[in-house]
Amino acid sequence: MTKVIIIEDEKPAARRLQRMLSNNDIDVQTMLHSVAEAVDWFNNNPHPDLMFLDIQLSDGLSFEIFDHVKTESAIIFTTAYDEYALKAFKLNSIDYLLKPIDEDELEEAIRKFENTRQQAGKINLEDLKSLLREPGKEKNYKTRFTAQVGQHLKLVEVSDIACFFSENKATYIHCFSGRNYPIDIPLEQLENELNPEKFYRINRKCVLNINAIKDIVSYTNSRLEIKLENFNEFQLIVSRERVKDFKTWLNQ
Repeated sequence: MTKVIIIEDEKPAARRLQRMLSNNDIDVQTMLHSVAEAVDWFNNNPHPDLMFLDIQLSDGLSFEIFDHVKTESAIIFTTAYDEYALKAFKLNSIDYLLKPIDEDELEEAIRKFENTRQQAGKINLEDLKSLLREPGKEKNYKTRFTAQVGQHLKLVEVSDIACFFSENKATYIHCFSGRNYPIDIPLEQLENELNPEKFYRINRKCVLNINAIKDIVSYTNSRLEIKLENFNEFQLIVSRERVKDFKTWLNQ
């Protein structure tokens, strides 16, 4: 029987993943919630065949576990990091599950592990740690956008943009000046073209600039409300599943 562990600091997320694995006839040996707890467990127990590993734990990046422990266990990452990191996982023959985890994607990851068990543990942790700790150095991000204003094209510098938002199936730039301009780029594409140190997608409708945040207020159901200058289109609410990663982004 395949020995599996989960390393995830959000206990509800860990329990949800455990239930999903149980539905795939996989028993989880144990659930660990921090770097320190994982290091202690690895030093005192036989290593598993497979681990599901969250990247950001309460006491540091999960890669720090392997500064203290040598293991041949295969790894499937569970992550909320942007595409620049996900590409690195692919290059290193590591599978990943983007939170919130989808049932079909979990099943596919398990099949990949079973088909390539020998390769799944071959990772370059130093390269991944460097990439995750220094986002923005691997890619050139957009510095300006073109917006249509009547019969004219207007150049808008990224430094002048407070946020991007979608409404009625259209995407808009919202500037610090309070002006809105339509652009022909969906938010999904914008996420890959903006520097993740400065811009964050708080929900399905908005990507905001960290320099535009006026206030952050607790909201219902463990969510957060963001206040921006001159923005009155709708409430800017950080979705619950993104709150933890949003706080990490604020402090990076």
